[in-house]
Amino acid sequence: MVFSSPVFLFCFLPLTILLYYFGRPKLRNYVLLLASLFFYAWGEPTLVFLMIASIVINYVLALLMDRSEKKGVKTVLLIAAVVLDLGFLFFYKYFNFTVATFFRVTGVLLTARTIALPIGISFYTFQIMSYVIDVYRGNVRSQKNPFYLGLYISMFPQLIAGPIVRYIDVEKQIASRTLSPDKFYEGTLRFMKGFAKKVLIADQLSSFVDMNFEGNIDSALVKWIAIIAYTLQIYYDFSGYSDMAIGLGKIFGFDFVENFNFPYVSQSIKEFWRRWHISLSTWFRDYVYIPLGGSRKGTVRTYINLIIVFVLTGFWHGASWNFIFWGLFYAVFLVIERLGFSKILEKLPRVLRHIYAIIIVVLGWVLFRAETMSGALNYYKGLVSPSNSEILNLRIYVEPMLVFVIIAGIILAFPHDRIKAALKKFKGYEVLKALSLFVLFILAVCFMTGAGFSPFLYFRF
Repeated sequence: MVFSSPVFLFCFLPLTILLYYFGRPKLRNYVLLLASLFFYAWGEPTLVFLMIASIVINYVLALLMDRSEKKGVKTVLLIAAVVLDLGFLFFYKYFNFTVATFFRVTGVLLTARTIALPIGISFYTFQIMSYVIDVYRGNVRSQKNPFYLGLYISMFPQLIAGPIVRYIDVEKQIASRTLSPDKFYEGTLRFMKGFAKKVLIADQLSSFVDMNFEGNIDSALVKWIAIIAYTLQIYYDFSGYSDMAIGLGKIFGFDFVENFNFPYVSQSIKEFWRRWHISLSTWFRDYVYIPLGGSRKGTVRTYINLIIVFVLTGFWHGASWNFIFWGLFYAVFLVIERLGFSKILEKLPRVLRHIYAIIIVVLGWVLFRAETMSGALNYYKGLVSPSNSEILNLRIYVEPMLVFVIIAGIILAFPHDRIKAALKKFKGYEVLKALSLFVLFILAVCFMTGAGFSPFLYFRF
């Protein structure tokens, strides 16, 4: 089940809200837990038991860890939890990739299996791991109520594609939270905003992007427009999901962390990763980069740690060499900036810093979007290989509606703080904002029902 589908909007969500708000307050967590398990089972009727097994295993291990006074025992329990969590993730997401890679390197043919990838397994695995690691570190106490831990892991607003919510950030909210009309209103507006971003921008760019990456168009200009379109598509698709998740969280009384902060205004690659997929970046910082030594063990070790983190970041996204090289691509530029290029950037005008960052990001998305490394290399080649009929290709493939969506996407990717500040001076600003979002939401619903819903890009991760 996806947020941008009729069954979610008109059946599942209204019914869940009714049961949640008009049932007994003490049962709200259980209503939300059952709704979340049903939400996941709608698309994964058997694999929901894998998630339940992960919850039970980590509940028991964290409980034993919390009760033990021996450091050695705690360490063994932590290792067991991490090995089991990563073991599930490896088997379902990386087993066949490992078999294929082993064959290419050694020539030894092993038997691959047809393995269905559980939706959102990367997200909920990282949430489970953050919980047991924080219990081990003594940052939080283990959750005594297994159903509450189950709610933390399976909560449907952010279950499928984040943001990655750490237990330490919602521990108190699970036990007790405040519901209010203001919070419900704020969450509803945030959900409508995210829904409109997904349907009216991201989905309108998808067919054009797919057509180009399938290799059917021989035009450098069209390919450049397509990768710019994908740059916007993935941002509005993923940030739209995050907006909807955060909005739904508020409707049910939760405050989730922000996941995006206008990443395309960045003026360096370092700044980009502070603004893009913030929950993933902070997870790798706190649970991988800092434990490896961070920047505390010398320059060379810092660079090695950065490379390790970003290779893992790429690999987290998918079992493909494309993603590994995508992570390495960013690691290289982060190291270059640390080597002194950041000082050069500081001396450049803001516009040049921004152009540098956005060109690197756009080129990086080729690796991310292409199905294979050869496909990515061919796409790069196509970007610098103009055909003899560029103008004709533009007329054929780049329609006015596409141009409008791209321009709108570029404009809305910037914060426009001065315009917002000026508008807020008018008494009717909040009413105008709500009406505008409502109109966009209704328009998005019309588009959805007319064209059908499309899955979120990050569902495959």
